[in-house]
Amino acid sequence: MNVKKEKIEENVVKLEITVESSKFNESMKKAFAKNAKKFNIPGFRKGKAPMNIIKKYYGEGVFYEDAINFCCDDTYPEALEENNVKPVDYPKIDIVQIGNDKDFVYTATVTVLPEIKLGEYKGLQVKKNTYDVTDEEVEKELETMQQKNARIETKEDGNVESGNIAIIDFKGFVDGKEFEGGEGKDYQLEIGSGTFIDNFEDQLIGLKTGDSKDVHVTFPQEYGREDLNGKEAVFKVTVKEIKIKELPALDDEFAKEISEFDTLEEVKKDIKSKKQEANQLKAEREYEEAVLDAVCSNAEVNIPEVMIKKEVDNMLKDLEMKLKYQGLDLDTYYKYTNNTEEKVRDYMRETAEKRVKTDLVVAQIAKAEDIKAEDEELLERAKDMAKQYNSKENEKMSKLIFDSQKEYLRTDVINGKVIKMLVDSSEALTDSGKAED
Repeated sequence: MNVKKEKIEENVVKLEITVESSKFNESMKKAFAKNAKKFNIPGFRKGKAPMNIIKKYYGEGVFYEDAINFCCDDTYPEALEENNVKPVDYPKIDIVQIGNDKDFVYTATVTVLPEIKLGEYKGLQVKKNTYDVTDEEVEKELETMQQKNARIETKEDGNVESGNIAIIDFKGFVDGKEFEGGEGKDYQLEIGSGTFIDNFEDQLIGLKTGDSKDVHVTFPQEYGREDLNGKEAVFKVTVKEIKIKELPALDDEFAKEISEFDTLEEVKKDIKSKKQEANQLKAEREYEEAVLDAVCSNAEVNIPEVMIKKEVDNMLKDLEMKLKYQGLDLDTYYKYTNNTEEKVRDYMRETAEKRVKTDLVVAQIAKAEDIKAEDEELLERAKDMAKQYNSKENEKMSKLIFDSQKEYLRTDVINGKVIKMLVDSSEALTDSGKAED
């Protein structure tokens, strides 16, 4: 086999591959073996005619399609490896010469990994955000805990008031017609929660159990449903029951009931500590991303369009899977968010391009720094992944992951090492522009 390599434009390579006639004849024999049973030649039982008779009867080209596929499958990967060509898409195959015991010659035009020119990536100065926990945040968390532990009781007398829970039946109409999703029965609506649109909840204040009322509202212009955006609607509402919340007092007794602590002050300290820990993790994640952004902005790379498209495809598949777990599909999502696949793809494009560039730059840094991953490290990563399945057979699961996803694990471990190196070598700046202590 002989291969000629030609760069025909940036990120696109053409390989002219010449395969010896003897090797192509082997592919012809494979094609004959695959298709022999299909032919019915006079004088022969069906499927028993020899290859030369079939070629004479139907023409030599009768086996070309399969023979070409067999031959390309055998020779194209070898040609890529010999010429250090790293494709990012399927090739366009064109036949140059075939038949009559000649060498088989074809070209494969393919988009390849782009060249990455790294800029400075060590010792970068990058701003690091800090997040303080305020007393207001702690109090708000306490209030949430208080709400979760509230006692709900029926309000025997009186009207609907702000803070009450109204049990309602409702049916919505736009232009006098019912609309999909506009009906509910025994719905528990907390008045003042802002759960319903416009001033729906306010209009229920003052009603008694058993009262009915037409509630007039206007949907927001950007509600997300084309049939409802900006439309005026009427909801026929019946109050079936009124409930009130009895909030527990925020004291030491409350602390004992909802936690392992004896005093409310200890609960507050615990809330603050956990929020500080969460803020620290948030700041570290943001800093890591900021360092990567800085490294990538210093690098030059012209990303092939096909790589961006593939990443958008992956993002769309991820969205489809998330929706599936919620009992939805993409068509329903497009309908209720007033979107189309084209709009969603356009929206995803910027993120996809950023992801692809980051992956390419990190991989190039790993190559420049000769960063590798040993099998022991891959197995440890597989064990970490296995824990997410909460399986009783973690060892078996981790071995399965190790065997079936080895290259993914390798990339994951190497990327982690590169990112740690970049973050460790960077200098964090505070809001004032000074280096962090």
